Formats: sequence, structure tokens, C-alpha cells
Amino acid sequence: METWVSFVTEVGFPIMVTFYLLHRIEGKLNDLIESIHALPGKMK
Repeated sequence: METWVSFVTEVGFPIMVTFYLLHRIEGKLNDLIESIHALPGKMK
């Protein structure tokens, strides 16, 4: 049981940081996708 507890405490923090960063990047990627889709209209 101690092995599982130490595993969760060691791996839990990096997983939370990863999810936080992915959540932040998602918004920026959506903005980038919208800009790319609008680009042909601006080139006319």
C-alpha cells in the first residue's frame, strides 16, 4: 500500500501541471485556428 501512496504523490503533481498547461494551450490553439481560417478572407 505504501508503494501506491508514494507513486500517487510523486506522479500526481506532474500530471496536474500537465493538465493545467494543456488547458492554457487549448485556448491559444483555438485562437490560432480561427486566425488561420480567417486568413483567406483577408487576402482577397
